[in-house]
Amino acid sequence: MKVYIVWLIGVVLWNFGYPAATPILDVIAAIILSFISMGLKKYLKF
Repeated sequence: MKVYIVWLIGVVLWNFGYPAATPILDVIAAIILSFISMGLKKYLKF
């Protein structure tokens, strides 16, 4: 659940930080944040 919260915060920050981003950039950002979340899950063993 903690990793999901980190991912959700990242998505919210992306959407408010770059409101003019195109839909493809939103998808790319979500994918990158997903990989970061998976890495955190393995590294921190949540």
